[in-house]
Amino acid sequence: MQAPGGSKEDASEGFKYGGWSFPYFDEFMGKVMVKQMKGKYDLLLGGTTYKIFANYWPQHEDEWPQINKITKYVVSKTVKNPTWENTVVIKENVVDELKKLKRSKGPDLQVHGSGNLIQTLFKHDLVDEFWLKIFPVTLGKGKRLFGEGTIPAAFTLTDSKISPKGVIVANFKRAGEVKTGSF
Repeated sequence: MQAPGGSKEDASEGFKYGGWSFPYFDEFMGKVMVKQMKGKYDLLLGGTTYKIFANYWPQHEDEWPQINKITKYVVSKTVKNPTWENTVVIKENVVDELKKLKRSKGPDLQVHGSGNLIQTLFKHDLVDEFWLKIFPVTLGKGKRLFGEGTIPAAFTLTDSKISPKGVIVANFKRAGEVKTGSF
């Protein structure tokens, strides 16, 4: 999940395959992303993803029309005095603040990238849905979505598609506890 969009996006820990998802984006994946980016929601981002987004999206609103208007919640100790409109920085009591956000009556929260933040969400049972894109490539080392494990939880497939270039798009909703059995 590290650095899908560009060669200089996130080279931390010696990662050298930035921009790896580019060859797999086509008209089909463009439509998937447009659908995902439409709707009423706010964003919840980690510091690195926020900095990448804040560098690009304010000048490309034509590609994601509501991006500057929605609230961007950023979990970061390093983002100070953000200039991107509608940015709220969460620096302290992160888990408590995230739980408050989840209970609030505001719009849904989408998380894009934000590998470290996602691990916190997993640990504290704060994930209700996955919108996964599984690409036909292995990258060796780098940040992983399930890198630190997760709590046991069941999910139900709500939508799936396969792109002409082999990208599996699978959406899952939380479906309670893990059920077990025997054969």
